[in-house]
Amino acid sequence: MALELREVTRVVGGRVHIHPTSLTLQKGTMNVLLGPTLSGKTSLMRLMAGLDAPTQGRILWDGTDVTGVRVQDRGVAMVYQQFINYPGLTVYENIASPLRILGTAKAEIDRREREPAETMRLTPMPTRKPLELSGGQQQRVALARALVKGAGLVLLDEPLANLDYKLREELRVEIPRIFEASGAIFVYATTEPEEALLLGGNTAALHAGRVTQFGPTPLVYRQPADMVTARVFSDPPMNFVSCFKDGHRLNFGDHANAPAEGVFASLPDGRYMAGFRANHLELNKHSGQAVEFRCSLGVTEITGSGTLLPLKPGGGKRGGVGPGVPDPTPGQGGRARLDPAHVYLFDAEGRLATPAAYAAADMKGAA
Repeated sequence: MALELREVTRVVGGRVHIHPTSLTLQKGTMNVLLGPTLSGKTSLMRLMAGLDAPTQGRILWDGTDVTGVRVQDRGVAMVYQQFINYPGLTVYENIASPLRILGTAKAEIDRREREPAETMRLTPMPTRKPLELSGGQQQRVALARALVKGAGLVLLDEPLANLDYKLREELRVEIPRIFEASGAIFVYATTEPEEALLLGGNTAALHAGRVTQFGPTPLVYRQPADMVTARVFSDPPMNFVSCFKDGHRLNFGDHANAPAEGVFASLPDGRYMAGFRANHLELNKHSGQAVEFRCSLGVTEITGSGTLLPLKPGGGKRGGVGPGVPDPTPGQGGRARLDPAHVYLFDAEGRLATPAAYAAADMKGAA
């Protein structure tokens, strides 16, 4: 069983929402749509569900063309960030509603309703109605209803955004296991790179209505195909600086340089864009052959487990300084250091020229 999109596009009022897109999603897989707001995640999901018709292209389900098939006639369940429940029905009745529509016997409904209700922590409130619930509880009802339906395709559009932190973390682990065990094709939209990494499976990076890369989530993260994908899959966004390879050296300007070793050694000489993630940039620490940037500090940003420091000048780079809550003075001078093993190089067209050395080593070891 597979869902296949073949050169699917979506144009509304002359505006392109989805550029030509081809994807194949296999049975029992988790597939994350990762991208910023208005990148096309919801538009793509609506095409998959049959809520919208593609302007061009075809959609196949298990080899059968379903491009013109109504959503009511497809085995699809969808949960949105803004929870949708039947206000006049109880929690139990909301969860059981897909089974009642199918004419399932009451004893079978009772049996099948129990597991998703327990998973979503809803068993103490079967007779309560949606307006008597918190926003997080209402979203859990919507998720339980999607679970009980037993659909072949489950589309979740940022479904955990309105839940409290603890439950959100629990469900990020639990939901993939539940849906993969069911054999459903699972599609999950998010704006958060960290959430994509936690969910695993496959990731499609989206930007401006285009799928820039699709593949196993660790591979897309470690080897982004281009600068756009690298930006999408980094939070804070990946930093970029101009770099020139000259023989056995990588020159980053302002006297910052590093040996062109490992994956960089075989690159032709010339100009590149060097990309690196904020958590790999350290302040006032020595680490062997590190690339060193002179900078001044901006206002600190405490993330919970560590602190990010905006660095000026140089495009407002942000340095991850690891655990703790340091208290530097804004404007204070310093040196930011970067292990060249964490540097990606992109060519003039923005395509990945080489992966970061550590990413290449990781992927080789995983092969």
